[in-house]
Amino acid sequence: MEQPNGRTSALEAHDTTSMRARTGYMPIEEYGLIGNMRTCALVAIDGGLDFMCWPEFDSPSVFCRMLDKDRGGHFSIYPECGSRGTTKQQYLPSSNILQTRFIGEEGVMNVVDFFPRPNKPSGVLSAGLSNFSILERAKLKRWLVRRVECIRDEIDVNVEVFPAFNYARDEHTTELISLAKTDCKGESRQRVVFKSKDLSLELNATIDCGEEEQECPIIHFQKETRSTLLGEGVTASFRLKEGQAVSFALREHEDHNPEHISTALLNQVQRDTHKYWSTWIAKSKYRGRWEEVVTRSLFILKLLTYEPTGAIVAAPTFSLPEDFGGTRNWDYRFSWVRDSSFTIYILLRMGFTDEAEAYTNFIFERIKHTRTPEGDLPIMFTIRGETDIPEMELTHLSGYRDSKPVRIGNAAAFHSQLDIYGELMDGLYLANKFGKPTTYDQWLQIRQITDRVCEIWTEKDMSIWEVRGEKQNFVYSKIMLWVAINRALRLADKRGFPCPKRWEWLKTMDTIYEDVMDKGYNQKLQTFIQSYEENEVLDSSVLIAPLVFFIAPNDPRFLNTLNKILLPPEKGGLTSTGLVYRYNWASSDDGVGGREGAFSMCTFWLVEALTRAGAYDKKYLEQAVSYFENVMGFGNHLHMFSEEISKSGEQLGNTPQAFSHLGLISAAFNLERVTRGTSS
Repeated sequence: MEQPNGRTSALEAHDTTSMRARTGYMPIEEYGLIGNMRTCALVAIDGGLDFMCWPEFDSPSVFCRMLDKDRGGHFSIYPECGSRGTTKQQYLPSSNILQTRFIGEEGVMNVVDFFPRPNKPSGVLSAGLSNFSILERAKLKRWLVRRVECIRDEIDVNVEVFPAFNYARDEHTTELISLAKTDCKGESRQRVVFKSKDLSLELNATIDCGEEEQECPIIHFQKETRSTLLGEGVTASFRLKEGQAVSFALREHEDHNPEHISTALLNQVQRDTHKYWSTWIAKSKYRGRWEEVVTRSLFILKLLTYEPTGAIVAAPTFSLPEDFGGTRNWDYRFSWVRDSSFTIYILLRMGFTDEAEAYTNFIFERIKHTRTPEGDLPIMFTIRGETDIPEMELTHLSGYRDSKPVRIGNAAAFHSQLDIYGELMDGLYLANKFGKPTTYDQWLQIRQITDRVCEIWTEKDMSIWEVRGEKQNFVYSKIMLWVAINRALRLADKRGFPCPKRWEWLKTMDTIYEDVMDKGYNQKLQTFIQSYEENEVLDSSVLIAPLVFFIAPNDPRFLNTLNKILLPPEKGGLTSTGLVYRYNWASSDDGVGGREGAFSMCTFWLVEALTRAGAYDKKYLEQAVSYFENVMGFGNHLHMFSEEISKSGEQLGNTPQAFSHLGLISAAFNLERVTRGTSS
């Protein structure tokens, strides 16, 4: 069955003949994600593991062929007959264990990829960080496991492991260690150790020989040099018969008494991992027609959580381009206040209170310890809560499909983005409503933030899109500053908290509202605008207004804006092929330059805005369903969304993006609620 953008669904065959051959790169949408809440890896549908930072999200990459086909490094497993076969990729049921199936006339094989998880939760979310190191050492195996198994006939398998340490900047040595010979089935006779100056990784292989009478395959690694890499890699080729399997485990090398890896152990680790994920997702409260895609989005949001602190990364990748060959390439491996605060709402409404509580605790610690002397909150943090995130370019990497520069770090960390106070306060209000009640000491911190909002609301900023031009009075930021005060007042009333500056807050909130209605709405164009300065530029961020209850979804001012956004760009709108652009980058000087694709999050905001308007006018509800079903077709075969979508229907930008997936869940949840006529 073909999807609206001409792509095939998860269970349909992919022809791998020319995907990588054309450019040296796989399309961004041809990847699946695996992870362990410490780091992630992306596995292409042709068996290439082309991206992995080790051991944590923001650590230097070990494999990043996605960002340089020659220098980046990779870990590939593929059949000899791959050029004459097809592949399918899906997750094992109710899990984050990825399976890539290669189907050829000669035979069929699966590659099963995962990072281990213990059968039971580590306890860090409830036990506190003080117990974390003990729990982690006792239970969490920091391994990457890749298992290849023959499930029909016989098949020849090729394995290539070419690491590129420290973003492909560090040299490394490769050592083949011969193990003591043994008659025991399932024992490999080699181990590979890759050593750079800062990191050593060890590759182990175990063999499942299948039926008793079958001869065991022999895994024999050979060193291989490639001129573009700063160290040797290893390759191996072997034949598997039906029922046989080989598992590869990559972990940090220990000189003394490393845990012995056996086939039985790896099988148990996979069972434990599957049990962990199936138990976790069973807590989901979503029930509706889009359960499959919502479930996958929840899994992705969980994978983007850094468990030791509760921080949530915007995406696990860096410098994947917003336009092929363009310069809009950023590092998203950090925790934005904005993105994470939106995520609180989703996690709470879907039943995942532990994760929401962990992030709430994380952000209150940041409020307490990392505000500036003036009382301002940074817009983003590292996964450990640090604020020093300098941006630099990796000039030796060519970038995805020659999209330069390749950047790590993010200079936006030093931006003034006043909208974050609205997202933060909305998240904290909802945490009190659906999770644990706000404490008095937390309320005192909220009061300080609200007082600061009242002081700075007239200031210009860089707003949600992190423009790198001049500061402006962005309408989105003004709306979210109104939200910040509104939620503080609502929380005070709900909990009876003392509010000594209540009348000052009320006055400021009302002033902001009238300011937006006066200066943020262009009476001539009949639409809300991007900023007071760019008063003829349309910006889809204003779709948030009814979602945060700033304006009624049936208010003529908003409906005029909504109808304007629905027009195609050539007619002054922002919607093309059912997808929404952030703003017209050709007419708005954002200080970045270059082109970009349609923004996934904005498309989901459009769906939700149409849904809310549809509660009062059925035509908008019909549009909401149509636009939602349309955008679903632009997800990949695993229902994964990156940041943007190109005119050709290809995914663009860092992937998967938390913003996109939390928007998907919220749109699906509210669309289901309104179409079924249930209460909020």
